[in-house]
Amino acid sequence: MDTAWIQVFVLTLSECVAPAGKTVCQEQELKMQFVEQAECQLALEQLVQLKEAAENVIVYKDKSQCAPSAKQQSVYKSLNDVNEKLGAAPDWMPPEVAEPPADFIEKSHQERLASLSPCEDVGGVAPCKIGEIIIEGATGQTVEVWRRDK
Repeated sequence: MDTAWIQVFVLTLSECVAPAGKTVCQEQELKMQFVEQAECQLALEQLVQLKEAAENVIVYKDKSQCAPSAKQQSVYKSLNDVNEKLGAAPDWMPPEVAEPPADFIEKSHQERLASLSPCEDVGGVAPCKIGEIIIEGATGQTVEVWRRDK
């Protein structure tokens, strides 16, 4: 496990809150971290609107902002390393590992390939397949087929 610093945006909302029936208020700051500046700005705007609607809250707009900062993070080499280090922690929640979406062209090729019969079975009548190669109808021209061995 290594340690790394990642960029975050810190939302600081400075406000003064008065308990019901009081004329003196308590100054406080709310701090939240965001990965993207746009999300931080949106949260700031929404919180200011929400707080201004309350009768007992004064928002100090000059002291409320989204500022870039950095956060120290633990960086693990692999998912196995994470499971080894954190697997016994009571609040450990393993990350979701999503498979990347299939390439559209590759998926279409595989679907078409699955729908065709091998050329040996249909006597070479196109369309058919030879291994992973799709043979389409003849155009009257000689076609050379090249195959790259992986």
